[in-house]
Amino acid sequence: MLKIGVLGAGHLGKIHLKCIQLASDTYKLVGFYDPDDRTAQQVIETYKIKRFATMEELFSAVDVVDIVTPTTTHFAVASRAMRAGKHIFIEKPLTRTLDEAEELVRISQEHNVKVQVGHVERFNPALLALEDMPLDPMFIEAHRLAVFNPRGTDVSVILDLMIHDLDIILSMVKAEVKFISASGVSVVSETPDIANARIEFTNGCVANLTASRISMKQMRKVRLFQRDAYISLDFLEKEAQIVRLFDEHAPNLPVEDNLMELQTNGGKKFIQVYMPQIEQVNAIKMELETFGQSILQNKTPKVPIEDGYKALKVAHDILWEIEKRASVLN
Repeated sequence: MLKIGVLGAGHLGKIHLKCIQLASDTYKLVGFYDPDDRTAQQVIETYKIKRFATMEELFSAVDVVDIVTPTTTHFAVASRAMRAGKHIFIEKPLTRTLDEAEELVRISQEHNVKVQVGHVERFNPALLALEDMPLDPMFIEAHRLAVFNPRGTDVSVILDLMIHDLDIILSMVKAEVKFISASGVSVVSETPDIANARIEFTNGCVANLTASRISMKQMRKVRLFQRDAYISLDFLEKEAQIVRLFDEHAPNLPVEDNLMELQTNGGKKFIQVYMPQIEQVNAIKMELETFGQSILQNKTPKVPIEDGYKALKVAHDILWEIEKRASVLN
């Protein structure tokens, strides 16, 4: 069992505290650190755990540090934890800048500690339902819309919302980014609140992403198109729908009564439409438990620091394209 402490006891930090207590087979929750006295007192009363006076005191008492602090503090906090020899779970985005992210990757390697980045959608039941399906998408469409919430506006909508879909897409497409075009608008904050990006990969795959935090309704959908298959993922409703096309004599042709026959120039084909069984899980609890197991079994984390860096790099490339477009228009 791993001893773990939490840095940051705000809204998300409290959720992490609760999930860690539920993951008692993997972790022993030693305590937390938060500089705000009022927040800390609420946590002590609710979770009956120790508040450490300093981060260093917490570091000396744990094996793992769970960082749930504002993005602007990630580099300072994570670098101190890793230099103390602690494995860290760190919420997304990894850091505020690419330089900070590169330095964290270097420090993690230098001190031989494991790092997992909190891209929680990797553990969404809709995506987990595809684990046994070969994915080779050639066109991807992603929409992530949210109603306005002042919490999170310390970063742009690209770093706040779109980065979830960037991480998912980069984990699926086994090719390098070739070209990016993007546009965005700041409406209620100092950074883009709505943005669209088109990403082209070296293998020909194209991804079109839209993110907004000023919408009237919530939406978190990703649609994948690949040879002989269309896949629709609803991360909000935690549902998946798969439409597959099979040749008449395909060895893996499903034996089902509900196959739809289709006559094509290439011969008879069959269409299968189905919704895979979805196992409902607590995604935050699962990502924390998975990270613990990667430490205990000395395996690469599900979302290693390198993946967090890749998603952050593409996010910053998108921001640069938006800024470049804005400067031309002005």
